[in-house]
Amino acid sequence: MIRLRFFLLLFCFPFLSYSQTVCDLESKKRIEGIGAKFQGSDYKSLPTGDLITAIGNQFLGTPYVGKTLELPGEEQLVINLMEVDCTTFVEAVLALTITIKQGAADFQKVAETLEHMRYLNGSNTGYGSRLHYFSDWIFENEKAGRLIHLSKSLGGIKSTNTPSFMSANPNSYSQLANPKNLVSIQEREVILASREMYFIPKEKIHLIEDQLQNGDILAITTTIKNLDVVHAGFAVKQGERIYLMHASSVSKKVMISSIPLQEYLMQNHSQTGILVSRLLPPSPKEFGKIGIL
Repeated sequence: MIRLRFFLLLFCFPFLSYSQTVCDLESKKRIEGIGAKFQGSDYKSLPTGDLITAIGNQFLGTPYVGKTLELPGEEQLVINLMEVDCTTFVEAVLALTITIKQGAADFQKVAETLEHMRYLNGSNTGYGSRLHYFSDWIFENEKAGRLIHLSKSLGGIKSTNTPSFMSANPNSYSQLANPKNLVSIQEREVILASREMYFIPKEKIHLIEDQLQNGDILAITTTIKNLDVVHAGFAVKQGERIYLMHASSVSKKVMISSIPLQEYLMQNHSQTGILVSRLLPPSPKEFGKIGIL
């Protein structure tokens, strides 16, 4: 259903397809609406984390749908804000936050920012250039100066995980039927295996909870030995506790957890802890790489 929907949109709304970019009309309107709503100085002057939370609130109730990025054929920059998974929700909120902070929250700038965040070296050069593993997404966005990974400085411990889930399960990814794509993923997994990764064990979250802030990017680690992260969302501070704002595959919508983060993780035996990252104040140099309008 998802693939058919976007396939039709490419032909029904060709003016929304630019430079390998696919976006439905409703998503474009949502970008423009949120951009307009938060364009005032009162919002732009908010601490970055508080702005992330405020924008995230605009997505509450949005349906959870997986694999919206997986279109047939060549890799395209898919922008779907009407149906999100945990990663596309995080990316959409961050792209809107960055562009609003920079005073240019229009469709073109949001699309550019999404491409910069989603792909290796900020450019879509094919399926293999997408940052499929979330720990890789964190690493590359930190290298680009968009965020800082805080897990080690918060007292995190070294993970023994070696991500290789995609190449080990190629039948789960239609694009990996292309040998070129499979090789590119395998090569990327070798790079990931060479890196150190630190995480906060879920039993220790209460020790660093007071150091977490609204809008911190939280990635949930797992016991699955060949997978780095199984879920992602944002920290939301309520009273003295941290809750998780996320696109839930269980509840099938964007929501804030009904119980604090640590208790939420303790309910799931396969979830081991969190990676904590924080968006840095956006730089005006973020834009100007591509023109899609």
